[in-house]
Amino acid sequence: MFGFLRVPERLFAMAMWVVSIVFASFLIGLGGKIVGELPGVDRSLSIRDFIDPVTSARLQLRRDSLVSQSSRLQDEHARAQQTLIGSRNAWTAQREQFDAWIATRTATTDPTQDPDVLSRTRVLDSLKGVERSAESVVERLDADLLAVSQARSEVREQEAALETAARAPFERAAFTQELRTFGIRLALTLPLLLLAGWLVARKRRSEYWPLWRGFALFALFAFFVELVPYLPSYGGYVRYGVGIVASAVAGVYIIRAMRRYLERRQREEQKSEAERRRSVPYDAAIKRIDGGVCPGCERGIAKGPNGPANFCVHCGLCLFDTCTSCTTKKNAFHPYCPQCGVPVTPDATASGATSSVPR
Repeated sequence: MFGFLRVPERLFAMAMWVVSIVFASFLIGLGGKIVGELPGVDRSLSIRDFIDPVTSARLQLRRDSLVSQSSRLQDEHARAQQTLIGSRNAWTAQREQFDAWIATRTATTDPTQDPDVLSRTRVLDSLKGVERSAESVVERLDADLLAVSQARSEVREQEAALETAARAPFERAAFTQELRTFGIRLALTLPLLLLAGWLVARKRRSEYWPLWRGFALFALFAFFVELVPYLPSYGGYVRYGVGIVASAVAGVYIIRAMRRYLERRQREEQKSEAERRRSVPYDAAIKRIDGGVCPGCERGIAKGPNGPANFCVHCGLCLFDTCTSCTTKKNAFHPYCPQCGVPVTPDATASGATSSVPR
């Protein structure tokens, strides 16, 4: 395509690639929007959808109530614990004062009958009763917290049982949705992929090939990104099977293409030199010879004592000749002598090259 262009040919090729990529990106965006808005394709399932809503709501209320009760009891337990610590410290301080007072007090009467002793003892007994009462409150709250914790564990077990019962229908529904999504995407992607394959096989020489190439890129993206992630697994058997089939198809295609190429090369080598020269594009011939490859049979050019051989030792195609004006050795496909600029005459050895060069 655009064989008549020379200097800007690479820029045109880059521009065509840009056109292909931009065209493919817009097609990808449009395809993603269409697939995303298909009903039921991207609907996400949750295991909560398969749990009895009445039972779940009842357990939810029970759980919320237990959480609130547990929080309240923890606050009361913290306050009761502070009260117990305070009453215990008060009794300890009073007991220490009493013991110090008894140790330093001297009395002739019986200490057990001393009114001061009896009064202080009653104060200690009162403080001990307050401490014991605070301990009872803490113990009661500990029991209540234990009961609430056990009730919460029971609720969690019931919720886990509900989820276990809902697991099987959830997995079946998820698998069914995966198959449905894959089927919808396959119905949209497979025609695109087949059309892209046909375009690649039939339209590569078309002047509109950059657009068809963009469509082929879009089809490949749709297949590998929009379809393959939704391919059912069945434990990996499907994906390995698809990989084996795809590899086998690609291998058969490559083998047949190579066989056709070799047969075509063999037929071309049986043609006359003039016919083979006319069948080789000018730019391809120049590029191959510069790379040390024969443009006729695509084998390496033999090296001689004076540089590359004038003729291909494999197919006999003339590669280098001598200018009729200045006798300079030149590429046989050049239409003009690079030394003197004289055009190649029709009866020269490389006359066949001029017929394939656009003037």
